[in-house]
This record gives sequence, C-alpha cells and structure tokens, in this order.
Amino acid sequence: MAVTEKHAAPLRQWLLSGLSDRSPQHQGPHAEPEQQEKKHSWWRVMCLTGVDYFSTLGYQPGIAALAAGVLSPIATLILVLVTLLGALPVYRRVAADSPNGEGSIAMLVNLLSFWKGKLFVLALLGFAATDFIITITLSAADATAHVNENPFWPDSLHGHRVIVTLVFVALLGAVFLKGFTEAIGIAVGLVGIYLALNVAVVGDGLYRVITHPSQVTDWTTALTAQHSNPLIMVGIALLVFPKLALGLSGFETGVAVMPHIKGAPGDTAQNPAGRIRGAKRLLTTSAGIMSVFLITSSVVTTVLIPHQEFEAGGQANGRALAYLAHENLGSVFGTVYDLSTIAILWFAGASAMAGLLNLVPRYLPKFGMAPDWARAVRPLVLVFTATAFLITVVFDADVDAQGGAYATGVLVLITSAAVAVTLSAHRRRQPKRAWAFGAISAIFAYTTVANVIERPDGVKIAACFIAGILIISLLSRLFRAFELRVTSIELDDTATSFLRDIGKRRIRLIANEPDSRDAREYSAKIAQILADNDMADDKDVIFVEITVTDASDFETELSVHGALLHHRYRVLSMESSSVPSAIAALLLHIRDTTHRSPHIYFEWTEGNPALNFIRYLIFGQGEVAPVTREMLRQAEPDRGRRPHIHVG
Repeated sequence: MAVTEKHAAPLRQWLLSGLSDRSPQHQGPHAEPEQQEKKHSWWRVMCLTGVDYFSTLGYQPGIAALAAGVLSPIATLILVLVTLLGALPVYRRVAADSPNGEGSIAMLVNLLSFWKGKLFVLALLGFAATDFIITITLSAADATAHVNENPFWPDSLHGHRVIVTLVFVALLGAVFLKGFTEAIGIAVGLVGIYLALNVAVVGDGLYRVITHPSQVTDWTTALTAQHSNPLIMVGIALLVFPKLALGLSGFETGVAVMPHIKGAPGDTAQNPAGRIRGAKRLLTTSAGIMSVFLITSSVVTTVLIPHQEFEAGGQANGRALAYLAHENLGSVFGTVYDLSTIAILWFAGASAMAGLLNLVPRYLPKFGMAPDWARAVRPLVLVFTATAFLITVVFDADVDAQGGAYATGVLVLITSAAVAVTLSAHRRRQPKRAWAFGAISAIFAYTTVANVIERPDGVKIAACFIAGILIISLLSRLFRAFELRVTSIELDDTATSFLRDIGKRRIRLIANEPDSRDAREYSAKIAQILADNDMADDKDVIFVEITVTDASDFETELSVHGALLHHRYRVLSMESSSVPSAIAALLLHIRDTTHRSPHIYFEWTEGNPALNFIRYLIFGQGEVAPVTREMLRQAEPDRGRRPHIHVG
C-alpha cells in the first residue's frame, strides 16, 4: 500500500531532520551550529571510540596466542610499542591539523587538487568504508560467537548466527536513528562495566601467575626450548606482528568524532585549542589503558591457558579472557563477563557508524558525488545498516572471513595518516619530525603489505567498496550537473556601485571569456553582441568574466570584484569551479537585490554539443548558455521571475 501524502511529509521531515540547518562550510551530521549541538567531555567521547578499541580485548589475546604461541607476550609488547611510539604520535598530530574531524584524509587531500585529488579521496573513503562497515559486521558476528559459546544459550539456536547477527546490526542502527547523544550514553556505561570486569579477570590471572611460579617456569621453559636465542624471539615476533594489527583499531575514529568534544571557552572555529587538547587526551588515555590491558592479558592467557584451547574448536578460541572468567571465577561471573563482552562487541560498531556519519557527508555531497540528503543522519544510517546487512549475509556472519578486510582497512588508514603527518612535517621544515614520522610510515607500510600478501581478500573487498563508491559518485555528479552550486555570494564596493548605477534601468550583462583584456577585446565583443542580438546601443552594459579554478569542486563561495577597465568598460570578475553556476547565481543575486530581472548575452559555443557538455562536466566550461539556462530553470520554477538569457 502506498504511503499517503499526509504521512509522507512527517516521515520525510523526520528523515531529513537538521539537513537545512547545516552550513555548507561545516559538512557532516555532527556539524550543526555551536548553539544547537550538544558537546561532551573528552572522556565520554573516548568511550564511544573505546567500544571499538577496548572491545578487541574480546579476541586480541587469542589472536596473539594463535599467531605467536609462547612468544605472544613479546609480540604483544611490540604491538604496544608501535601503538605508543608510532600510532599515538601520528594521530596526536592528525588531531592538531584536522580539529573538525576530517582526519588524515583531509590532510592528504590538501596536497592534491582537481580530479586526481577527488579520486584519491574516493579511494581512501573506500578503505575507510571497508574499515568502518566491517567493524560493524565483524563485531556483531563476534558478539554472536560469544553468545553461542555461553553454556546458558539454548543449543537449538546455535545454527542461526546470521539471524542473531542481523538483529545486533539492526539494534545498532536503531540507536543512531534515535539520536547520537543516546549512543554516547550507552557507550559510557558499556565501557565502564567492561573495563571493570576485565580488571577483575586480568587481576585474578596475574595473582594466579604470581602465586603459581611453576606455571611461569613451564612457560619460560617452553619459550627457551623453542627459541633459545633472544634475537630470534624478537625476529619471529616482528614477523607475526602484522597478524596482531587489529589491536591498532580505533585511532581513526578517535579523530573522526572530534567535533563532539567540548572545547574551552575561548575556542574559535579557526583555533579550537580546547577541543584539540581534549582529543589528544582521548587518544593518549585510550592508548595507555589499552596498552596495559594488552600486555597483562597476553601474559595471563599465555601462561594460564593450555595452547590447544586456542585452536579452532577450543574453548578459548576467540574468547581467551572469557575462558579465564568462567574457569577461574565461576559460571555466574563468567556469564556476566560474557554479557558485557557481547554488549560491547555489539556496540563496537557505534564508533564506526559515527565515523561514517562524519566522513561521508563531509566529502561526497560537497563534491557533488552524493545526493544532498546524504548530509542528513538518518538516511545515511539506513544506507549503512542495509550495507551491513548485505555484508553479514554474504560472509555468513563469519568472523574469520572478515578479519582480513578489517585489518586491511585499519592499516591503510593508519599508513595514510603516517604519510600525511610526514609530509606535513616536511612542509613545515621540521626535518627531525619528518624523519621520525617517515620511519613510522615505513613500519606501517611494511605491516600493510605483509597483511595484504597473507590475506589478499581484504584488498579485494576494499576494491569492491572503492568501485561502488566511484560508480555511485560519478552517477551522482552526472545527475546533479544542473544544480546551482554556489553556497554564498559577496560583491565588493565597486561591483555593488555598478549594479546600483544601472539598477533603475534595464540591467544588461555580457558573458566574456577573459583573454588579453585589452580595449580591442571588449569593443569587439560589444560589436558582436550588438550585431547578433539587434541591440540598439551599448549603454549600461557590464561584462561578466569567470575564471575556472578547480573544476572538480562542486560547491563554491563566490566573491565578485568590480573594475573599470580602459576608462570605459565595467567588468565583474570572479573565480568559480563552474562558469554556468557562477553566472546563474550572480543573475539571481542581482534580481533579488535590485528587484529587476537582468538580461545576459552569450555566444553559442563552437564545436560538437556532446563534447562541449563533457567539457562542462570535467572542466566547468563548454556549453555555458544552455547549462546556465537549465540551472536557472531548476532554481526558479516561476518563469516570469527568471533572468533573461540571450544567445547569438
């Protein structure tokens, strides 16, 4: 049954809530005006990223034990050193350079322009989408795995992991449809309970390690028996380090949610120093907490759990700390721990969803590569939830099958961040920092390549995301080709005086492609317009000249400058990414400020119309007259109020 018009309007209003309030300069669902958006303390926002970062404790010790065996604590120590000495300094620098949550992507985009910059952004967004979407689906699938392993879960439900995972994904989407503040409130509660329970489990494990030195002796004996040379131990730990890379997740989302951090009273849009300090505290505190848990959990699980339990089918496979909770603290506490782990794994996708809701509206609509409704939160939540449904079904809610894609997305984003801060330090003439960050970039590049070689499925999945984003983006750009792209227009005093002088008479403008800009060019142009349009005189005409800057930009702020050239010719000049869009916006502005409908005169563009239209799409110029007319038609439905277009 079709939705009636009566019910369609409220539904549309609910879906697009907040869309019209957003300034074009501040894209993203979390970029409402300061007085409307509720900010949060940095530690509360840390809990939002922490549901992803801290939830890796649910499976990271088991991954380390399977990858490194008795060397697990050493391999985990290397992971912690890379975290504290590599990823943390990189993202503290990213936070300082992109305080509005743009992340490393924006830093790299600033190094490139035109279409190569846009395509580069789309490729990085593909990897970011891989990381964030797979975070949602993998975490939900892992939560389902913990549900199935709990002794109180009915055996009859064990064969329905896809359905259970889809329910988890749907509940996550429902939270974000309700509101972002609710998501932060849930995250604070989940992280607090989960970390407290982990303190109990790990603390009990450390006590058992200390009070049972024979188990430590067994571990050290096995360690020296398998790897007698300390250098060989470190070498093997370095080789298996890429398999532990999931322990680095959470840094990119930690930067992406920066707009939610409450800043200092003196913060400005140009210098949000308080927000940057809060973000650095968020990153440092979360990395410190996670580092302590990673090392201690690795020690207790390696020493206390028989290695065969980590293998496929073992009771500690993918849930080492949960195994210790049941084994050492009883089934009741173990079940409470399971419930906490299930909850935080389910909600681990919240930080990923927040990252997507911040990144996608910041770039794609601005580039004209997504519909304008993509600036609103709820439609995007529905799109991302549907995508997560598809991924869950395709991968049969299998955690292992999605691990490669997840690690690939995480590592590519961290590597890009390291490269971005290296280039930033080089540009600022900071050679020591440039070398240091360059070394960090090399480490992450090695880790990424090693992971791709071992698990190429991750790149294949990322390639699918990139291809999908490219196709959708290019189609959207094509369908939005005739939208008015100017977000604001401002005239200087000279331009304003020109329009005021002729505002009481017929306003006539001549579109001119600037060349030599000498008197001969302007007189010849006037003569041609007079002949082609049978105009009686050349009084009260103003030339309009557009210089195309970056044609790949979709939205433009228009600044109009007036000049009197050769003591006679009045010229309005401006820069824009599109000639037709700039002219159409100027005409509507003149109409609204003078209350008179202006006339503008064009020449027909020579050459093949189809090729000229392609020139317009790619270079912002080509079929100027018909495209300007179409933009005016779409922007002003009332034919009687449209500015007049003349073509000769």
